[in-house]
Amino acid sequence: MIFLTLFLGLFANFIGYIPPGNINLTLVQITINRGFKQAMRFIIAFSSVEFFFTYFIMHAAKWLSAQVKLDTVIDWVMVVLFGTLGTITWLHRKKPTRANYSEHESVRYGILLGFLNPMQVPFWMITGTYLITHEWILDGKLALVVFSAGSAAGAFLCLYLYARFAQFIQSKFALSTRVINTGIAVLFFLFAAYHVVKQVYLVFFKG
Repeated sequence: MIFLTLFLGLFANFIGYIPPGNINLTLVQITINRGFKQAMRFIIAFSSVEFFFTYFIMHAAKWLSAQVKLDTVIDWVMVVLFGTLGTITWLHRKKPTRANYSEHESVRYGILLGFLNPMQVPFWMITGTYLITHEWILDGKLALVVFSAGSAAGAFLCLYLYARFAQFIQSKFALSTRVINTGIAVLFFLFAAYHVVKQVYLVFFKG
């Protein structure tokens, strides 16, 4: 049962980080601009925080699902987050890549984004509630610790593959950092626009 719980946490979170979002796009940017070593520091720091993040959200899943306006709050937080990341990336798109970075810089960034990760809240609310309700995992403390460890491993594995893929793309197509940063900035702005359009639709058309 413990192995199954660990595997479910790993598998669920691996799948959760496959779609492009603020975390994996930021990682791609770090890999290309700062190198694979800095990307690994980011991944390790982020995955460590993911353990505690998952544990907390799984504990609070039932309470969070009862909060009527939580989806709206998350959407607007994502608008601010994507807008900020897009603006920063856009403003720095022409700057040359620095030769050296502080070894703690990517670690701090990974920890920060580990806590500022609102997209995972609805994911774990749905996934966690489903797994507990259908008794795939238990809701005891030990089970949730094991599940959260699997979740951290799943995040690590998926982000590691993203970093390797970013390396491959850069070497294969010899894209400039300016082109890549511009593309990532545009994606951030598009994601922010999506959440704005979603809320406008819900408020003025569906409501």
